[in-house]
Amino acid sequence: MLISLHVKNLALIDETEVYFGNGLNILTGETGAGKSIIIGSVNLALGAKAEKEMIRTGADYALVELVFQIEKEEQLQEIRQLELPVEEDGTVILQRRIMPGKSLCKVGGETVSVRQVKALAGVLIDIHGQHEHQSLLKPGKQLEILDDYAGEALYKLKKQLKERYEEYKEVVRQLSADDVDEETRKREISLAEFEAQEIEEAGLSPGEDIELEKTYRKLVNGQKIQETLTLAHQLSGYEEGGAGDAVGRAVKEVRSIVSYDETLQEFENQLLDIDSLLNDYNRMAADYLSNLEFDGELFSRTEKRLDVINHLKSKYAGTGNSIEEILAYQEKLQEKLEKYQNFDAYKQQLLQKESSLKEALLKLCGKISKIRKDSALKLAQSMKKALIDLNFMDVAFEINVQPEPDKIGAEGYDKTDFMISTNPGEALKSLSQVASGGELSRIMLALKTVLADKDEIETLIFDEIDTGISGKTAWKVSEKMGILGKKHQLICITHLPQIAAMADTHFQIEKSVVEERSVTRIRKLEEEDSIKELARMLGGASITETVLNNAREMKDLATKSKQY
Repeated sequence: MLISLHVKNLALIDETEVYFGNGLNILTGETGAGKSIIIGSVNLALGAKAEKEMIRTGADYALVELVFQIEKEEQLQEIRQLELPVEEDGTVILQRRIMPGKSLCKVGGETVSVRQVKALAGVLIDIHGQHEHQSLLKPGKQLEILDDYAGEALYKLKKQLKERYEEYKEVVRQLSADDVDEETRKREISLAEFEAQEIEEAGLSPGEDIELEKTYRKLVNGQKIQETLTLAHQLSGYEEGGAGDAVGRAVKEVRSIVSYDETLQEFENQLLDIDSLLNDYNRMAADYLSNLEFDGELFSRTEKRLDVINHLKSKYAGTGNSIEEILAYQEKLQEKLEKYQNFDAYKQQLLQKESSLKEALLKLCGKISKIRKDSALKLAQSMKKALIDLNFMDVAFEINVQPEPDKIGAEGYDKTDFMISTNPGEALKSLSQVASGGELSRIMLALKTVLADKDEIETLIFDEIDTGISGKTAWKVSEKMGILGKKHQLICITHLPQIAAMADTHFQIEKSVVEERSVTRIRKLEEEDSIKELARMLGGASITETVLNNAREMKDLATKSKQY
């Protein structure tokens, strides 16, 4: 769930922090108080486009921070798969700093991309506004909702389908890529034979280039090696002025005073160790120098061999510029030759594979379609009941699942259409033909209520859930929100007292003028303040005792309805 929201220097907000509760969190306030800024700030933290104009005038940056507490193991696993940090206790801290011309996103203190933040948002929170309601009109979204309702049985089949569909696409791609005429095929064979022979004649061995480059580097720098090592040998040697000579004299001097203080024995021992190391070094250096000779023949052979290898690398190696890549290219050439030299048999094999995969796809699509049709009947029945609860009194709701076998895809071959009739005697029509904005928001709420047991995302945000509704319908929506709040954390902005009365936690958003500047603040309301806010929503500017009593009664009714 979303524990807290911290906003600084964003639009009208100077700095504010909100701690959300379990269940239904309601945000209310006067029109223009800045309610949209609160939801907007959450969207910004979750990767929405940031404009420099959002930064409060006079500030260098804007900051939004969200703190989530994750308890469901499924969500924790998804976050770990995204390779994003989670505290041991399941805390996820998401921060976004917006500056002119750029923004910086962090999760758990680690800098991440906006793409990673958006992926994380899909695990943590579900935001529903007017845009999300409109998505219900899209067949793709309807299919996604139906599949979510169908659950695990369908998920396993869809996973198989996607794997088979990728195989099928690759076979179709190969058939298309290899659809060449005889003349082109002959040219390809000739070129492949030439390239394969060129690589074969080189007789390459993996790692050979690395060893050759070491040898070449040593030979090219032989004189420099000899001069430098000779000087180092002299400086560390036992001739007069060398380090070995100096250490030897130091050993003699210390040894002459050891008998005066036994602790000086350690000094002598350390000098003897140094003397021994210098002896070993000088002996190894002398051996190396005695064997150091410039071999002209070896140099010539090495240089010529490297020229051959580098020439082949320039033609056949990839970005790694290695012999292994040349050999991998050689294997592909052999496969290409075998394919083109036995082209008819190869193409026939591909065609058979294509046919076999398509048959398997059709069978999987058929199984998926059957599950969808069965699930569509159950979901439609549950939706009808939920819609009646939301004051669609004479509603009919169906989900049409239409197979289209000639349009196989990674999701199957079904076309889905949510059909509704809100008046007696009217034929069922697609949502896009009959549903208004207010109806869409209620339909979305009905869906979320029906899918509550299947939805792993704990936190839901509803913006404009009360669009186009009032009176009894508003009360019905309020009751549904209360039901949904029993299994999810809900954060909802509303203008309607019926919905606000259902709040488990009530926040008021206020705008005031501080030092000649507009400032938006948000505060948590206690019981009596919540009733006063309800009274304001009921009675406008004039709040009488009667209005206050109406607000108390509304709050009592909401409390009682949540007990069932």
